[in-house]
Amino acid sequence: MKDSKMKHANGTTGKTSEMQHDDMADMPMDHDQMGHQDGMETMAMDQGAMAHGQMNHGDMHMSHGDMSHMDMHHGDMSHMDMDHGGGHMMHMGNLKQKFWVSLIVMIPVLLLSQFMGMNIHLGALQLPIVFPGSDWLVLILSSFLFFYGGWPFLTGAKSELQQRQPAMMTLIAMGITVAYGYSLYAFVMNHFIAPNGMVMDFFWELATLIVIMLLGHWIEMNAVMAAGNAVEKLAALLPSQAHVVHGDHVMDMPLAEVQVGTRLRVLAGEQMPADGQIVSGSSSVNESLVTGEAKAIHKAEGDRVIGGSVNGDGVIEIKVTGTGESGYLSQVMKLVQSAQANKSKAEGMADKVAGWLFYAALAVGILAFFIWLSDGAAIAFERMVTVFIIACPHALGLAIPLVIARSTSIGATNGLLIRNRQALETAKHAKFILMDKTGTLTEGKFTVAKTVAFANHDEAQVLALMAALESHSEHPLATGIKVAAKEQQLNVPAAQNVQVLKGIGLQGEVDGQAYTIVNARYLKDHQLSYDQAQADQLAAAGNSLAFLLQKDQVLGMVAEGDQLKPSSKPFVAALKRQGITPVMLTGDNHETAKKVGDQLGLTDFQAELKPEDKVAQVKAYQQRGVVMMVGDGVNDAPSLAQADIGVAIGAGTDVAIDTADVVLVHSDPADILNFLSLAKATNRKMVQNLWWGAGYNILAIPLAAGILAPIGFILSPAVGAAIMSLSTIVVALNAMTLHLNRA
Repeated sequence: MKDSKMKHANGTTGKTSEMQHDDMADMPMDHDQMGHQDGMETMAMDQGAMAHGQMNHGDMHMSHGDMSHMDMHHGDMSHMDMDHGGGHMMHMGNLKQKFWVSLIVMIPVLLLSQFMGMNIHLGALQLPIVFPGSDWLVLILSSFLFFYGGWPFLTGAKSELQQRQPAMMTLIAMGITVAYGYSLYAFVMNHFIAPNGMVMDFFWELATLIVIMLLGHWIEMNAVMAAGNAVEKLAALLPSQAHVVHGDHVMDMPLAEVQVGTRLRVLAGEQMPADGQIVSGSSSVNESLVTGEAKAIHKAEGDRVIGGSVNGDGVIEIKVTGTGESGYLSQVMKLVQSAQANKSKAEGMADKVAGWLFYAALAVGILAFFIWLSDGAAIAFERMVTVFIIACPHALGLAIPLVIARSTSIGATNGLLIRNRQALETAKHAKFILMDKTGTLTEGKFTVAKTVAFANHDEAQVLALMAALESHSEHPLATGIKVAAKEQQLNVPAAQNVQVLKGIGLQGEVDGQAYTIVNARYLKDHQLSYDQAQADQLAAAGNSLAFLLQKDQVLGMVAEGDQLKPSSKPFVAALKRQGITPVMLTGDNHETAKKVGDQLGLTDFQAELKPEDKVAQVKAYQQRGVVMMVGDGVNDAPSLAQADIGVAIGAGTDVAIDTADVVLVHSDPADILNFLSLAKATNRKMVQNLWWGAGYNILAIPLAAGILAPIGFILSPAVGAAIMSLSTIVVALNAMTLHLNRA
């Protein structure tokens, strides 16, 4: 590549690096791209090797560049936006810091203020601790807690109310606001208006509620992986610089300054800086970004290329047709963003229950005020406030986070990274599981499917000779041949004088005899005879072909294809038994898709799909039920975001992983069965905990309102607090009993 710098992005691993030998007539196989070595000495690699994943990362300049050309601002990542299930984005700031600071401030508040109006004796220690000015200190510390620790809930409540969807944040905000407001009223009454009276404050309850709620949300956020930014990863697929052609010279220019119509030079192995049309040169281009299939496509003058795709062995010049907002990657980003925005509207169980409790507490509190008004405004006001405060969801706020924390911990130990808790709640309704083919149901790496011998040679001899020539290559196809020879325990001879034949293959000597590995185009161009019908049949099945020649005689051929993962077929069968319909979506051709479908027992599949096509398929199936999408590539990211549950293969691209709700660490689709089992168990625990948490509120609210007052029973604040603490403990213990029954 001489002085040019390779721009490589994280998201180009996986499929992008799995460039195939071009076996079709219009797709030249270039062994110059394979990084062959001659004996013990390293042969000079052409730039095209980069496109085949033969990248020397030590020599590469890993530059994600200046993202300014994407016109994106992601802000300070220390300030996290948390989707709390109800669809609103709650600006949490540094939640960990808020929790610890609030916890420290809470301690003196607990020591200096009364617990529900009671005096507590702990041996020689008497609580609350009273000294001159202690009340003022409690007021100052509680005010700090309300505005500092309570701010996320106040802003979250504002968002919920603006959307007319009161849920957990609104319920918490009501509790802390009423507790703080009434405590201010009590402070003023006790110190300035009626010092001889005693209006009970709720500073103790305010402090504990804020800290417990912060703890619950921190647990929930820690339980899931810190979500990366899929859009950022998409932006990183483009280089930061472009080689702009000005007459007879070339200069580097920031991609942000490149306009439509600009002529760019793209060197071998580089990524296309923008969408464009080839005006000079030809090359093979890896467009797995678009199709999801690791197959190089021959491109010549007049053909279009897509920004982010990887150039092969040739140097081409393109005229920019789309960049920035008009570029292909930008369109993919918009698909991801749109899908994520729609998906965030899902409402979790805890938020639904909290919404019901909010309306119930509001109605009962107001009703209690008017019922008790005949006994005096002060008593009526106190009853109403007691109802509002008792409605505060101490246990409810921990009910779901504790289960999620336990569930994600169990998932992590079993190869499941759960990034979005909503996926656990939604999974029980899954009706369709849509799956990408390459890398999801198949291995995503090439293995020898068939060896064919001609001219009185046997298959073992053909494979051994080809393995000898490929012995110094790490290309996926070469690796497949070497692995096959090793598995068959063949005696692979040593090859000498191995040379790369640009655009053809490679040649070398074995035991003094000259041999050549070529592609189908070479045979066609030189009109060499071979079993073309058998070759076409193998190629139609999705295999890549390589031929072994001795002079002008074709000795044999090797067909390599992507093989099914061993667990794929049992996995598909298990889904059917659970009443879930498996569907395969692929960018590959229809013939290959049908072959894989037949092997798996899949009757429902769609082929030759682009990212927008996959999104359309997801939307179509969503009209019929809850959809889970499984994929691993950039082309899968929009559909992963669109699906009700997005599942990424762990060996996939960063973009796919960052878009997904669940990541399969072991890249085994069968782990989805464990996820479904874990989701069912998690949902059972959630429902149980919600009943424990909300059950307290359902019982305590009417009692606090005085429903049993006619028989002389009114729930005292002290008893209410005790029951509240007990329900919190029960919720925590119940969450710890969650376990996974492996599928």
